[in-house]
Amino acid sequence: MGWLRGDCVGRGSFATVNLAVCSQFTTPTVVKSSDVFSSSSLKNEKQVLDRLGLCPEIIRCFGDDYTTENGEDFYNLFLEYASGGTLFDQLKNHGGRLPESDVRRYIRSIIRGLAYIHDKGFVHCDIKLQNILVLGNGDVKIADFGLAKRTEEKQSMCECRGTPLSMSPESVNDNEYEPPADVWALGCAVVEMVTGKPAWNVKEGSNIFSLMLRIGLGDELPEVPNELSEAGKDFLSKCFVKDPRKRWTAEMLLKHPFVADNTLSSKTSSPRCHFDFPDWVSAGTASVPCSPESVEWSEWKFDSVRWSNCTSPVDRLRQLVTDKKPNWSESDSWCLVSRHQRTV
Repeated sequence: MGWLRGDCVGRGSFATVNLAVCSQFTTPTVVKSSDVFSSSSLKNEKQVLDRLGLCPEIIRCFGDDYTTENGEDFYNLFLEYASGGTLFDQLKNHGGRLPESDVRRYIRSIIRGLAYIHDKGFVHCDIKLQNILVLGNGDVKIADFGLAKRTEEKQSMCECRGTPLSMSPESVNDNEYEPPADVWALGCAVVEMVTGKPAWNVKEGSNIFSLMLRIGLGDELPEVPNELSEAGKDFLSKCFVKDPRKRWTAEMLLKHPFVADNTLSSKTSSPRCHFDFPDWVSAGTASVPCSPESVEWSEWKFDSVRWSNCTSPVDRLRQLVTDKKPNWSESDSWCLVSRHQRTV
C-alpha cells in the first residue's frame, strides 16, 4: 500500500497519530504508529477491531502495514479520522463542563457501542473520555482497543490494566476485567462530563496506591453530582454498584430513561426490577480542581497502564507507592511503575 504520512494529530510516549494520505482511502484516515518492539497493544487493537466488525459506534479500522523510516521499523494501523478530537477535548472546549443534554446524547451512543462489544464477547477495559472520539458531524465512537480482551479470558494475577481513576472495585480487588468493569468506567465518564472532575475526588499529590485503596476497600462510592437530574443520578446508581453481579449491564442501561427518552423529565426514575437498589448517598471528600485545563488537573491525573510482575493484589498496590511526586503534565503519557511494565 502506497501512502504518505501527513501532519501529526496526536502523540504519546510510544505511539504517534498522523494524517494518512493515500488514494486507496475513500474517507479521512489517520495512521497510528509505534516501533515494532512496542507494538503489542496496536496489534491487539487490530485483532479486536477485525473481530468486532463494523459498528456505527466503534472507530473503523482500514488495515495495517510495516514501514522502515530513518532506519527504524514501524508497525502502522490505519483508522477512521475523527476531526472533533476526543470527548476530553470537547470538555475542555466547553470550559470544563458539558450540558446534560449533550452528556445524554454522547452516553447513549457509547452504551450502544458497549452493548455491541459485550455481545461480541469482548471487554474494552479502558473506557474514558480520552478514548471516545468525536466525528465532524458530532457523532461519537469508541476507540483505543489496545487493552481490550475477550470476556472470561484468563489473565495472570500479576497483571493489571486500565486507567486507575476509572477502575472498578473488582478490577482492583480481584484483577477481574469483564463487561461490568466497562459499565463502572462509563459512570465515571458521566461524572467527568457533568462536573469537569474525575469521579473520585483526589487530593493534590495523591499516589495511585491511596486511590486504589479507596476504590477497592470499604463502602465509598464515586460522588454523584448534585447538578445532575434525578434520572441522571439514578442512572449512575446503576453503574456504581460494588458487586459486579448486581451492576446493570449495557443492554439494561439502554432502556434507562436517562438515555432512552429525549423528552426526559428530571423526576423520571428507571424501571424497577431486582437490580434496582436504594439511591446512594454521597460521602464528601477532599476537593479537586474544577477544570481539566487547570495546572492542578495534570498533577493528579492518572493515565492508562498495564502493570505486571506482582505476586498478589496487595503487592500490586504496594508496588505503586512512591514518595516522589510524579509529573502528570503530559496528557496520555506513561509512567513506569515497575521495570517489567508492559506499555500499551
